[in-house]
Amino acid sequence: MRHRKSGRHLARTSAHRLAMRRNLAQSLFEHGEIRTTVTKAKDVRPFVERLITVARRGTLAARQRVIAMLSDRAIIPGENEEAYITMSDAQRRRVMQARSGRRMRTGVVPASYNKKKIPFVATSVVHRLMTEIAPRYKERPGGYTRIVRLARHRIGDNSQLAVLQLVGEEEPPAGGLRKPAPSRRKKRAEGRTAFAEGKIKSRRASRTESTAAPSGEGEAGGA
Repeated sequence: MRHRKSGRHLARTSAHRLAMRRNLAQSLFEHGEIRTTVTKAKDVRPFVERLITVARRGTLAARQRVIAMLSDRAIIPGENEEAYITMSDAQRRRVMQARSGRRMRTGVVPASYNKKKIPFVATSVVHRLMTEIAPRYKERPGGYTRIVRLARHRIGDNSQLAVLQLVGEEEPPAGGLRKPAPSRRKKRAEGRTAFAEGKIKSRRASRTESTAAPSGEGEAGGA
């Protein structure tokens, strides 16, 4: 029974819920918007709002608090994703492991790197939050995100989908948003739908031809 227990359980343990919130928040700060279910969007929204409120202070204590709440993730800037794909495994490893400063990845290529082979390095989600996202809302007292319900449901459990986005991120970031690849189940469903539509069209065409043929023969006989 849910006596004196508030919040959404989402059929997960507390540790799993925290990991889910962190992953969704990191993806939101990386891409500017994410597509998920309405329930998950409502659950992660207060967590994201709290993170931005703390990051707005811009102090070392605020940065340490954000790291404790969010943890961290190395991300590739959108404008460098294509170049990152063409790199070797060793180069990718150096790009992801490069650090500017004691703990933070600020996106500055270290002096020891060959800038011709490795012209960029990964940056940090926390660094982007502290330097790019939080300053935009310096004069905004809350309400940094919005939930936009989509007119579609997820295949499988029929959950309603929604877009959780940062206010002011109506336009995609410089690198653009990568469109998620369709799942195998979705491809099969679309294939069945296309096959069924083709069958229906062929049946309608055959019926039209069969009804048109007798009328044409009658006219010919009368002549």
